[in-house]
Amino acid sequence: MEQYTELYQQWLKSFGLPHNLTIIILVLSVLSVITLISLIVNKIAKAIITNAISNIVKKTKNNWDDIIVKKKVFDRLAHFAPAIVIYFITNISLNEFPLVLKTIHSIIYIYVTIVSTLVIKSFLNALLEIYSYSKTSKNRPIKGYVQLINIFVIFIAVILIVSFATGNSPTKLLAGLGAMAAVLMLVFKDTILGLVASVQLSANNMVKIGDWVSIPSHNTDGTILEITLNTVKIQNWDKTISTIPTYTLVNESFTNWRGMEESGGRRIKRSINIDMTSVKFCDEKMIAKLKKIDFLKNYIENKTEELEKYNKQYNIDNSILVNGRRLTNIGTFRAYIEEYLKHNPKIHDKMTFLVRQLQPTEKGIPIEIYVFSNDQAWANYESIQADIFDHIMAVVPEFELNIFQYPSSNNFNFKN
Repeated sequence: MEQYTELYQQWLKSFGLPHNLTIIILVLSVLSVITLISLIVNKIAKAIITNAISNIVKKTKNNWDDIIVKKKVFDRLAHFAPAIVIYFITNISLNEFPLVLKTIHSIIYIYVTIVSTLVIKSFLNALLEIYSYSKTSKNRPIKGYVQLINIFVIFIAVILIVSFATGNSPTKLLAGLGAMAAVLMLVFKDTILGLVASVQLSANNMVKIGDWVSIPSHNTDGTILEITLNTVKIQNWDKTISTIPTYTLVNESFTNWRGMEESGGRRIKRSINIDMTSVKFCDEKMIAKLKKIDFLKNYIENKTEELEKYNKQYNIDNSILVNGRRLTNIGTFRAYIEEYLKHNPKIHDKMTFLVRQLQPTEKGIPIEIYVFSNDQAWANYESIQADIFDHIMAVVPEFELNIFQYPSSNNFNFKN
């Protein structure tokens, strides 16, 4: 190669060109030839690597190799070929021009650094997609860690590129960055906080992709779609997308409904307020009427028998209802709700089951239902809950009880 270069140089001098111009034309000509050769080599390398790898991948039954090809890992590896060709050819043809050779080598080093960064990034993206198909990915997302590695790789690449461009040692540049540590921490504050939060979320299994979470401080209520180093993407129930910082899930309180979803039941906790002025003892006429209700027949028979024994044992004067023990309309109403819910096929029979009376307030006596539905789907759950309270509100008058509500014009008779 050196002989051809010398012959070409002598041929240029034969035209009587100045020495400096001869050198410039020689260098540009050599670089043009090298560039052309590198382009040809790049095409050949891509064709060989891409076709060969694609044929091998098509014959395998694995998905991971298809993903690596799709992410163009091998395509980008082919870009190393022209860099290698240029490096060796310039060493042979331009060794008489050390300054030009040094500049070309610096450009090659920068090019190789950029290609290496792209190859690593493609490989990490392929690795992330391969991992996403595993069962573990939902419980242990690694996207945040992959992003961190990408940032680290890019940071190293920038240091090397600056080093090759300026001719300074990378260690000197890193030493100089030590003085900028405070500035870097400020710039990458969210990244650092996100990294710590990602580790905590993953280590403590606090959230995973697909979890239903509620974050009142951010007005967010929906399913987690993605967890990255800096952000968590949540699809709300109205189909809007909320993006919040990852460290929010560590610094602020939130509700993860995963336990409810895994339990097989969904809690119904709602009360109906009874007007206290409508509470009274059941007389014989009311008992006879309520006894005809299927859900209350056994309860009333057993309860009246129990109360009669008690009153007889203590010689209670039954002429006054206040004496002894008596059935009340609100107690019988509560017993009815219990039996009604026990016979409801949509209520979970192996989870907490309560029908209780809460502390009376200025709004009446709350009768609270605390049970679990066996259907967790939101629409079905709301339908079950609505059906239960539709029925309860409809049967309240049968017990001669009144539901409390604030007075309105319908509660008064106005006379002219």
